[in-house]
Amino acid sequence: MNLFCGGVVFFVALGRYFIESIGMSGKKLEVLQKRIKEIQGRLSRLGSMRPGSLSEQYNVCGTPGCRCKDPRNPQRHGPYYHLNYTWQGRSRTEFVRAEEVEVVRGQLETYKLFRSLCSEWVTLSLEVAQLERSRRGR
Repeated sequence: MNLFCGGVVFFVALGRYFIESIGMSGKKLEVLQKRIKEIQGRLSRLGSMRPGSLSEQYNVCGTPGCRCKDPRNPQRHGPYYHLNYTWQGRSRTEFVRAEEVEVVRGQLETYKLFRSLCSEWVTLSLEVAQLERSRRGR
């Protein structure tokens, strides 16, 4: 997909910006810095977040004659929800109550957005640094 913005064409591919200058590098720098400011604004408005993934499990117990052991129509116990994540080098699993699942899902989505915005910010910052370096080298 191509986007045109004030003398600069953005080629959006795999979540990265590849920029081809049509005008001056100063305009290109201005566009990049504007996008960085937008990202910073979005980051400042993010709510609570957490890393990881949420899984849903149904279990079979050890009680003889339980509904989960019925040979014709076994009905497992559950659902039970687990949040799995690694933070500071440690893997963790937490149980999540059914009434908290939607909140946790929202926090997981917020974390994904946070990571995406940070990645974009770094990509754009590297582009800015390269432009500034090339301008000083002239």
